[in-house]
This record gives sequence, C-alpha cells and structure tokens, in this order.
Amino acid sequence: MKSYHVGLTGSMGSGKSTVAEILQENGVPIYFADDSAKRLLVEDIELKKIIEKEFGEGIYIDGILQRRELAKRAFSTPETTNRINAIVHPAVHRDFVEWHSKQKSIYVVREAAILFESGSYKNCDSIILIEAQEDNRISRVQQRSDLSVDEIRQRMSKQMPQAQKRSMLTKRDYIIENDRDLKGLRDQVKFLHEALLDRFSR
Repeated sequence: MKSYHVGLTGSMGSGKSTVAEILQENGVPIYFADDSAKRLLVEDIELKKIIEKEFGEGIYIDGILQRRELAKRAFSTPETTNRINAIVHPAVHRDFVEWHSKQKSIYVVREAAILFESGSYKNCDSIILIEAQEDNRISRVQQRSDLSVDEIRQRMSKQMPQAQKRSMLTKRDYIIENDRDLKGLRDQVKFLHEALLDRFSR
C-alpha cells in the first residue's frame, strides 16, 4: 500500500504546529522538518563537515554545535541564508524519505515552515496551507515569545507572503483558515483528515 505525502505549511503564527498536533492525535504520522534540521546539524557527520567547511571553524567546538555562531554567519545576508538552505534541505529530504519508508499509514504529513521556499512542495501529493489574519498571527507569536511587534513584523517580512503561497496551490491542495477558536480549527482539521483518508483510499 502506498503511503501518500502531504505537506503542511503556513506563515509565522498561522497555527501550522497546532494543526500538526491535531492530525497527530488522529493517528497521522508527522515529520517536523524544522526539528529534524536541528537534529541533523548535531547528528549527521557528513552534514557537520560540510557546514564547517562552508562557514568556517568555530561552528562546532568539541563536536558541539554553536547555534548562535552558526546563526550569525549563516543568516547574516540573503546569500548566506540561501547557502545554508542549499546544504541543509537536501539532508532533511533524505532523512524524510527514510522516515517515510518506515510508515504504514495511508498518508503522512511533513510540517515545514518553508515548504515552498525550499522547493519541497514539488514532492508532495497534496499541500495543506494554514492561513490567518496578520493581527491574529502577531498575537500568537507574542504569546509564545519575547519578540516585540516590530520584531515580529520584520521576521514576517522575510517570509513568502500568504497570497503568494496561495497562488502556488493546485486543485489537489487545501486551505485551512485559522481565525476562529480552537474548536473551529479542530472541526476543520477533522473534516480535512476524513477527506484525505477517503481520497487516498480510492
């Protein structure tokens, strides 16, 4: 039986992690791409060698990743950000493929903040895009971090706009609007989960 690959993404504060958790509660295996990238930067020996070669000594001290130093060097300009993404994302994709091969469910979900930007969306059988109004997204980020509104807006400005992500969707993809309460979100996710099971079971 084929296990289908569903991508889950959304802008900062949209609620994609909450949607992933709800799907997980319904028995769907979830691959958290951002968490996996952090793990691979610590565990993957070949990746560590490439990162150190590309960004210089001091990224790892006694084999331990110096996250602040890596962030300072890797995300200082758009060019360096593109460089680290070009190194890390292939490693994450290989890790996902290996993980997916071990799953037995009808479909799995790959939760990734930059699903479109990394090109990973091209490998998906379907995509779920989580959208929310900007004020709601800012409020959610404030609740979970110490960032100011200006800092949040600055980070959001570096992400692909919601409208652009929406424009890249096809008829096989889905949108969840997350501007209601948690019950409303759960109802949408449950309906979508059942629709995906029905679609992929045919």
